[in-house]
Amino acid sequence: MQIKTVGVVGAGTMGNGIAQVFAASGFDVILQDISEEQLEKGVATIANSLDRLIKKEKITDEDKQTTLSKITTTVSLESFSDTDLIVEAASENLAIKSEIFQKLDAICKADAILATNTSSISLTRIARETKRPEKVIGMHFMNPVPVMKLVEIIRALQTDDATYASIEELSKQIGKVPVECNDSPGFVSNRILMPMINEAIYTYYEGVAKPEAIDEIMMLGMAHPMGPLALADLIGLDTCLSIMKVLHEGLGDSKYRPCPLLTRMVDAGYLGRKTGQGFYEY
Repeated sequence: MQIKTVGVVGAGTMGNGIAQVFAASGFDVILQDISEEQLEKGVATIANSLDRLIKKEKITDEDKQTTLSKITTTVSLESFSDTDLIVEAASENLAIKSEIFQKLDAICKADAILATNTSSISLTRIARETKRPEKVIGMHFMNPVPVMKLVEIIRALQTDDATYASIEELSKQIGKVPVECNDSPGFVSNRILMPMINEAIYTYYEGVAKPEAIDEIMMLGMAHPMGPLALADLIGLDTCLSIMKVLHEGLGDSKYRPCPLLTRMVDAGYLGRKTGQGFYEY
């Protein structure tokens, strides 16, 4: 199947980045969210991202205008009725994703591929919400999407080889490096990354060191480009907590128990960069 049109569900941090990458690669993109306000913020973020690329002389103003012209916005999932691929980038919540996939399955044409940007939730469970489980697959992009090369391609138990081959080739077309893994809580990336972040939070919680010291030690000593607590703020502490809960429940091991401080910070609304307060102030 040749993919020409791409739908993206969710205009937030990941969704607008995914839309930008596909549009910049020449695909017609439909970006959907529940409100015009969210869509306007998403498109503004894309425009700002393209402006940064212009300043770095990686693209021209003409490239920017061409990319933006490839993106249309909508508040209705019905707009995806003739779309070849839909990438869902909604909140990391199984109930929300299940409802979206049920609706997409009813709306989209029979040969459309339904992908999810989930960073931890079972693809097999999401796929069973549809009547086309063989055409459901995970495309886990990294943040920030326009910069990071990896796309973690996750097979549901039901995903067929043709769907995988299409998404693998498509990922290369948009300048990404696809890496395959099978369905398991957190997949590869977050099964390794999130326990490290959680342990960094425990280290702060237990008074071993301040956030600045923890991050500096990991950057200077382990050659990490960003410390784990600063990275948690970038990802969103609510997302980190959701992933840790998926790991804890799915793998049943106490080593995945979310740090109580992480839970309290999310309860307080301290979610990181997006709220201006996390382990650091923004």
